[in-house]
Amino acid sequence: MLGDAPVGAMIPVNDMDRGRAFYTDTLGLKVVEEMEGEAISLEAGSGTSVTLYRTPSAGQASHTLATFDVPNMDAEMEELRARGVTFEEYDFGEWKTTNGVMLDGTFKASWFKDPDGNIIGLIQR
Repeated sequence: MLGDAPVGAMIPVNDMDRGRAFYTDTLGLKVVEEMEGEAISLEAGSGTSVTLYRTPSAGQASHTLATFDVPNMDAEMEELRARGVTFEEYDFGEWKTTNGVMLDGTFKASWFKDPDGNIIGLIQR
């Protein structure tokens, strides 16, 4: 069944060149397949992938579309901030970020938006 199958995120973008630059240059993912300018697959860690696809409805989701599991949240955030990424601040009562980080006992989480406004997360377990 699907419990043994790899899974990847599908992220909508309005401008493929701008999306590609953000995900490759800013986030450090590698292009592994291009589909005639309409979509590109990017390799992330541990055999996972992100596929960007062109659509005029990009950036309309109000929830996280992909989350990267990182070993050192502070180091990742520092590097991403140096590359121009701005982390979001949220206040959901018990779940609240401080300086872009939400702490919940066993894990840290943070969120930022790509150039289309898609919400991308980081988590340190």
